[in-house]
Amino acid sequence: MVKERARILVVGGGYVGMYTALRLQRRLKRELDRAEVEITVVTPDPYMTYQPFLPEAAAGAISPRHVVVPLRRVLHRCRVVIGEATAIDHAKRTATVATLATEEEGAGGQRLTYDELVLAPGSVSRALPVPGLADHGIGFKTVEEAIGLRNHVIEQMDIASSTRDPAIRDAALTFVFVGGGFAGVEALGELEDMARYAARYYHNVQPEDMKWILVEASDRILPEVGEEMGRYTVTELRRRNIDVRLRTRLESCADRVAVLSDGARLPTRTVVWTAGVKPHPVLAATDLPRDDRGRLKCTAELTVEGAPHAWAAGDAAAVPDVTAGEPGRECAPNAQHALRQSKVLADNIVRTLRGEPLRTYEHAYAGSVASLGLHKGVAHVYGRKLKGWPAWFMHRTYHLSRVPTFNRKARVLAEWTLAGMFKREIVSLGSLEHPRAEFELAAGGKPPQDPRHNTKGSS
Repeated sequence: MVKERARILVVGGGYVGMYTALRLQRRLKRELDRAEVEITVVTPDPYMTYQPFLPEAAAGAISPRHVVVPLRRVLHRCRVVIGEATAIDHAKRTATVATLATEEEGAGGQRLTYDELVLAPGSVSRALPVPGLADHGIGFKTVEEAIGLRNHVIEQMDIASSTRDPAIRDAALTFVFVGGGFAGVEALGELEDMARYAARYYHNVQPEDMKWILVEASDRILPEVGEEMGRYTVTELRRRNIDVRLRTRLESCADRVAVLSDGARLPTRTVVWTAGVKPHPVLAATDLPRDDRGRLKCTAELTVEGAPHAWAAGDAAAVPDVTAGEPGRECAPNAQHALRQSKVLADNIVRTLRGEPLRTYEHAYAGSVASLGLHKGVAHVYGRKLKGWPAWFMHRTYHLSRVPTFNRKARVLAEWTLAGMFKREIVSLGSLEHPRAEFELAAGGKPPQDPRHNTKGSS
């Protein structure tokens, strides 16, 4: 039993944040009913994004609202605060949070006090100082970016179909993806598949007219699925006329021209940046120890080293891998570990409140699966290697079992079933990103002169 009222603060509403809070409200149900425990979740978005489904959402196979899980519905016993943690003083057990009303109130950030702290803010895109990247690059980490990229690709096909300028047409149909990890390869595979299908409805755009380029700085892609499956993926992508360039870097994309380290200059209106992530900036605004990569130094019990009552897991934490044969190895920052770490972390908080010994996190990496488009994929799971339709089916089956809540499982399965019976959706709703554009124009506003600031489209 909890001897006194405990305030638990969870920073982050992603994999670790949501699953930790969800397990805590289940394990501490009696204590919550007696008001002996209070759980507060601080997150910038009122939902958790299931990122493995982002490529399929971008391709139109899944509705965007089914890729996210509403936190207030799932965490009904927790207090959910929509905002960003800007600073944490663990010595004083306080966190400063900027909410949606902070600027209007003019009183600075809201201060929250806590007894137990769970830091799970996740990661952000690691953007390098590439000229033009900030102006023209497109990320692929949020559901908004995924749907925006889908709208953008279809819009480029519309531009290519309607222009009389060969240079504009060529640039519109050139799509450059930077980064050969899961995000880049799956996004490229799904969108190329979608665009190839959509081309049949354009009278003057053929799949062969489009140029898809994957740029990777190392000598292999998808290292998580093994070297053999990585080579197969390169072969499969090149068979689909996708230009895979290994040991190549993006040096500039200024003036809508992608300049590569191999000397290639590619006029393009689409540069998708998926070249890695970095820990969330809030970690630098804490008094907790970090490693040379900016992650929190953690123990095998998921506590922060030298900081009692502070816990961390996921992308923000450097957790030792006790199952590895060599010392110093750390758990990979992926969803597989994050999901399992959240369970151990929540259980250890409950054990701390009840005065019980802590558990050690140990999980041997089971393998990885990746989708390369409809009915195409690769997998390396428990030593077994699959490719093509079996790997694609395993990819869908695995992630369907992992997406939170029965509600989302049923909706995603229903959408996949209907997608197999009817034709794909190829509609671009770029104006959703600027819903007031039409009214502003009708109310006397002037249309933008610069096409880069076109409020009606997505580009």
